[in-house]
Amino acid sequence: MTFLTESLSSAAISLASSSDIPIALIESTPASFAFKHEHPFRRTSSSASLCASEVPRVDIVNGLRNAHVKLNLRSSSSETLSRLLLSLFIALRVPGWDKAPLSPSSLSIRRSSGALMNEVYFVSSLSSISLPTLLLRIYGSSANSLISRSRELHTLHTLSSRYHIGPRIYGTFTNGRIEEYFDSITLTPRDIRDKIMNRWIAVRMAEFHSISISAVEGPLAISSQEGKSWEIGVEKNIKTWLQPAREVLAHPNMNQEDRTALNIDNFIRQWSRYMRWLSRIEKVEGPSKRVFAHNDLHSGNLLRLNSKLPQGTPDHCQIVVVDFEYAAPNPRAFDIANYFQEWMTDYQSSEPHQLRFSLYPTREERWSFYEAYLSHASSNKSGVPVVVREASMVQLEREVCNWSPACAGMWAIWSIVKAKDDVERGIVEGELDYIAHAKCRMAAFFRGVEELI
Repeated sequence: MTFLTESLSSAAISLASSSDIPIALIESTPASFAFKHEHPFRRTSSSASLCASEVPRVDIVNGLRNAHVKLNLRSSSSETLSRLLLSLFIALRVPGWDKAPLSPSSLSIRRSSGALMNEVYFVSSLSSISLPTLLLRIYGSSANSLISRSRELHTLHTLSSRYHIGPRIYGTFTNGRIEEYFDSITLTPRDIRDKIMNRWIAVRMAEFHSISISAVEGPLAISSQEGKSWEIGVEKNIKTWLQPAREVLAHPNMNQEDRTALNIDNFIRQWSRYMRWLSRIEKVEGPSKRVFAHNDLHSGNLLRLNSKLPQGTPDHCQIVVVDFEYAAPNPRAFDIANYFQEWMTDYQSSEPHQLRFSLYPTREERWSFYEAYLSHASSNKSGVPVVVREASMVQLEREVCNWSPACAGMWAIWSIVKAKDDVERGIVEGELDYIAHAKCRMAAFFRGVEELI
């Protein structure tokens, strides 16, 4: 859950170079795209050139060049930082940047505000307009408890190399990576409520769900039937995050009232009860199709390209999807339910932790989404959409209702883990009050379970 619209495009697929692939997606942990929210570093005046001894040692990790250097952009002087970045570009062989005769004074480094999981910076050249802007990502300290960076890089590499989806990653370093950057604007909560935009997003999701799970996750361990033997992402995440969540709640700085409201033992009992119910329901009604899901789709992870599309490109290709950190096999209904729940949030508001149930999509808005999603998902080989039966939309609505509590439960535990740094430092309310958000999500989980069972 990349909050406060970590939504600046790190990379978008080049539509012109991938006309045979209908999906135009990007991965990012961005923040605000508007440059007025960025903070330029002071330009350096040094024109000293780099010597070979300044270039860091490099090896190959996850198929990418990895430099043995750790960046701390907040504490480094502009002179030191500029020299280090130039040496990093050379070591990682960033196209163009590794051979351009640049001095530290030629760099412009701008930080994007609002990104909480990572720090995001834009690096451009003041002396050469031909060099593309780069996106520099510094990993957040709490991310290691929530995601696997090696798995994320594997996913990105597979999506990029096999499906032409995602950013080009130029290389990694000890605490971050350098990515391709594309010009786009971030959607807002109001944008996704637009009738046309809602349908475009549905098509984008259907395209992403067409990715072969085995292409990303590897072959099935037991059954040859796709999706049957992989552990679904929501169950895996809950199991992985429970212990870190317990540790946060056990911290001396934790408010006792909040600790009681977020009782992990009670959550586990209700989660187990809910999972047993889901298993029985899916045996009777049939399972929601297992797909390779995004799992964190909200307005801040949806972008619209600024550039014109090549002639003949479908209009929905203006929309690109960002942030694949939580992408994993899941029921299709989980991904859709999660997207609908995100309609109730506004991470740029004065109360970003709140869930506003009155903003949940109406039946008309849900049915429009279902129709576009199912029509595209069922289209024939020539890409011609099919007419969707009402019964199919009713079935999908039922699946979404069944899996909706799982979304609330997963992000409740995520929010507790994400609160670790604030709790340890005694910060009551940071950029987002994660404990308050966890309580909102936890309440939604319990409410959803009781309505179903």
